[in-house]
Amino acid sequence: MTAVRFWNRRRREAGLGYLMLVPSLLVFSVFVFYPFLRNFYLGFFRTPPFPGLPQRYVGFDQYREILTSSAFSNSMRVTIVFALLTVPTGIILGLVLAMLANQQLRGIGWYRTIFSSTVATSVAVASVIFGTLLNPQVGLLPWLGISTTPSILENPKYALLAVAVTTIWQNLGLSFIVMSSGLQAIPDEIIEASEVDGAGPVPRFLRVTLPLLSPTVFFAVVVGSIVAFQSFGQIDLLTQGGPLQKTNVLTYAIYTALRGEQNEGKAAVLSVALFLVTLVLTIAQMRILERRVHYGD
Repeated sequence: MTAVRFWNRRRREAGLGYLMLVPSLLVFSVFVFYPFLRNFYLGFFRTPPFPGLPQRYVGFDQYREILTSSAFSNSMRVTIVFALLTVPTGIILGLVLAMLANQQLRGIGWYRTIFSSTVATSVAVASVIFGTLLNPQVGLLPWLGISTTPSILENPKYALLAVAVTTIWQNLGLSFIVMSSGLQAIPDEIIEASEVDGAGPVPRFLRVTLPLLSPTVFFAVVVGSIVAFQSFGQIDLLTQGGPLQKTNVLTYAIYTALRGEQNEGKAAVLSVALFLVTLVLTIAQMRILERRVHYGD
């Protein structure tokens, strides 16, 4: 009789658990699962160049045509370079600032506040700030006596770098906070024991601090890569994908296909490609980097 009551109670608890999951499943179904499946479905239909005409089913031909095009290859290359410029640099700068802020010094609270303040800065505000600083008439460079022709944001060599600097600055506050949290979670006893053993600052950082900080670094790399691959606002506000498509990341290519070309089929294919690339990148990072993560006891 006791076993029967036990299993009845387990069934009631399981039923209650599933019932509480229903609202979340409905929200995810409406705003995540259905749009993704809808995008994948729209990729099978070619959008006509003239409005009012019906879409034509082409199967996987549109996927093959777009994903093998030079435009898609360029967008992927630009996106990867943009991620390589922003993610490692942002993490390293955040770690350096966090280590400086982790010192027990007078007034260090003000320092921490200053370098974490950019977390409250939106992408639009950061883009307007750097767009003004890089303006060839009223920006910082003319005030320093430096003239560039064309301007940095219009120069194919430096436009992507300028957008990357804007992104690094805008995300620096979050990276600083994440790294500071990781450093503060390291027990002081371990650091003090390494000092007693005679380890200098550099060996102590490489052999003690960095291994214990590896879970935080791993988290920052994965999340930072996802954010970099989904960056859009700064591209739209600063360069609009130019000059010469040198800043045309994959998200902006999707926007251009949907809003500029009115091509739902192409935008759907690019959206699915962005999802798959991000998914594969995340899985690869988790498989490769997690092996080097030390979670401690």
